[in-house]
Amino acid sequence: MSESMRHAALLNRLRYKHLLLIALLDEHRNLHQVARALNMSQPAATRMLREIEATFECRLFERTTRGVQPTRLGEVLIEFAHGALNRLDRCAESLHRHQLGDQGQLVLGAIMGAAPDLVAEAVIEMKRQRPLLQVRLLGETSDQLVELLAQNKIDIAIARYVTALQHNQFDFESLGNETMLAVVRRDHPLADEASLSLATLLEAWPWILQPLESPARQVLEKEFELAGLMSPRDIIECGSIFAALQLVKRSDGVLVMPESVLRDYLEIGLIKALPISVGKTLSPFGILTRKNEALSEPVRHLCAILRDIAGE
Repeated sequence: MSESMRHAALLNRLRYKHLLLIALLDEHRNLHQVARALNMSQPAATRMLREIEATFECRLFERTTRGVQPTRLGEVLIEFAHGALNRLDRCAESLHRHQLGDQGQLVLGAIMGAAPDLVAEAVIEMKRQRPLLQVRLLGETSDQLVELLAQNKIDIAIARYVTALQHNQFDFESLGNETMLAVVRRDHPLADEASLSLATLLEAWPWILQPLESPARQVLEKEFELAGLMSPRDIIECGSIFAALQLVKRSDGVLVMPESVLRDYLEIGLIKALPISVGKTLSPFGILTRKNEALSEPVRHLCAILRDIAGE
């Protein structure tokens, strides 16, 4: 039997309830609680787990006095089970909406720098053409979006690679880049300075930054390193655009964020940009999709709209 036929035979023996058992074991780490959630006896749940392990010819969970813990191979199956169940749930929801006369749903995630302009215009155009399509837009950092995409919780991400090996998992199509600015509140002591030293800013003022896992923050930390500077000691990490803007308006903090997000606040004079350069080596953002997976028609249509707007 060929390797591909062997893999197909393995997957054909997996049932929905098997996947649900694996996902619940990851959540509860306790066979008794999982059996109760599945409305079966604990011995029946134990037999089902043994059946799954026999199918894959390996131990997936280690039994301990405190419950069960996944093995390394168990973690692989857990990731698959969560992804498959998420796709099934969303497929069922789409079918139900089609039966009600709707045009399905599209779930996309976008980094904050792309959301105000490119993604907002694309979604508006998509809804103009297909008013009954349900669109869900999630605004997160690239690291969070990549995780949601891997778990099949979103159809498409407008983001950037987080690690060097993610090209093996996702396809990427560049759309543009963000211009990063450092800003302060309008009556900040530094608001009218014509020139500033990055070293002075890092030492003397608090900073409001994206989480360390985000590519933009990593680029900023790399710039500090290349300049021979220590990271600021007084930091508030904030992944929320709204919360970060409220923090900078009410404090002495220096906020670093994409210009597209800050534009409206700059135009009405609530904040002022500082004369320093940040984010110079930030990599482009673009369309991220799961590799070797056929895209739904709404996703293909959205990609075409995004390309048109980005090319203008």
